[in-house]
Amino acid sequence: MTNSSLKIDRAQYVITVDDRRRVIRDGSVVVRNGHISHVGKAEELRHIAADRVIDATDKVVTPGFVNGHLHISYAHSVRGVFPDDVPDRLRHVFAMQSVMTEEEEYLTTLLGLAETLGTGTTALVDPGTTKFPEACLEAYNQAGCRVIIGEQVQDRENRLHLPVYDTAEALDRTEASINALDGRLAGRVRAWAMPFSLEFCSPELLIGAKRIADHYGTALTLHHTGGAGAPTERLAELGILGPNVLLSHCMDLTEREIQLIAGSGAAVVVCPSTVMKAGGNTGRGGRLPELLEAGVPVSLGTDSVNSSNFSDMVRCVNIAATVYKDVRGDSSLIPAETALELATRTGAAALGFADSLGAIEVGRKGDLVLFDTRRPEWRALANPVRNLVYSATGDSVETVIVDGRVVVEEGRPRFAGDLWELIQKVEKIGERVRAVTGVGFPSRWPVI
Repeated sequence: MTNSSLKIDRAQYVITVDDRRRVIRDGSVVVRNGHISHVGKAEELRHIAADRVIDATDKVVTPGFVNGHLHISYAHSVRGVFPDDVPDRLRHVFAMQSVMTEEEEYLTTLLGLAETLGTGTTALVDPGTTKFPEACLEAYNQAGCRVIIGEQVQDRENRLHLPVYDTAEALDRTEASINALDGRLAGRVRAWAMPFSLEFCSPELLIGAKRIADHYGTALTLHHTGGAGAPTERLAELGILGPNVLLSHCMDLTEREIQLIAGSGAAVVVCPSTVMKAGGNTGRGGRLPELLEAGVPVSLGTDSVNSSNFSDMVRCVNIAATVYKDVRGDSSLIPAETALELATRTGAAALGFADSLGAIEVGRKGDLVLFDTRRPEWRALANPVRNLVYSATGDSVETVIVDGRVVVEEGRPRFAGDLWELIQKVEKIGERVRAVTGVGFPSRWPVI
């Protein structure tokens, strides 16, 4: 149950990401009934009482992070299976997921949330690969996080061997998923339309999915790549682009495509860690600076723990802040402050939460992260934004709060029970899944 009031008291710094981008030294934050009621200097708020007070001495407080693209429901059981250069990796991934049971997906989701919330992410988009949403909903309920979920559909044969539905059935499944899931868990769950991609979906399916999203006042996400064949122009022609659309990955966009996205009000989520690990050539196809310059709301995503192999948004922010400097030879690109906005305020806007998440401001949801700076990687602490982006990782997260409820305390998720026992169960799931599917790759170094 959410505390009626909670006070984060005397933090060394509060990084608000508010309208003025204030960083408050010796700051306090008060959450009442799930919403932020006070933000300011600790001395100014010393008389504000709360049901629970957390001493934030030597802590840096940030908004909860948002992860705009995270396949969380299956990947932890098969983490580390793939060599760096394995062909058809995604086909193997979906084959392994297809044999998982309801209980197995629940357990892997719970472990995924332990990592995700444990490193500071409080809201995420699971882009449609959950097989058993009701089971996963129980994991989300235990964790107390915010999640955008839906059913991934496609009506064309595809190289990943994903299930192919009749167009009408795919649309029925989309509508049923939204009706069944949207608004669950006291509103912490949103359900979106999730056609896989322009390549895997007919125009009729894409148009119908967008119509459903519009009708129910929700949104649509799909995997998308620009470039050859003008795919973004095709989406525009079909009437798919709009303010309630989130395009995932978006490599190889042309200038024309960026302007179409910007003009439509659509948002983008980029997954720089996945691109780098896969040799996707950020220097050639990554257009994050241009998207931001055009005014496109952009979120960061970590994809999955068998793509980037981590779900730590602090690491993802670091990559976003450094990779463009390197590949373009320009140290002014994506400064630390901009990179942090991508995981907070700007990222929240991309997901449709512009007024409720992503900043520590009065009236917004009480989603907060406390970093323990009594660690060598945080010191000396002259500028908390730079230290967070360039020096820290999510390992230094001590406390995570969602809606004023503490879900991670002293660095451990409160919702996962015996964490080592859960890890062992997920290990066994991975062994079974690999045995059933025959997916496995020998170590390149001898294991004796």
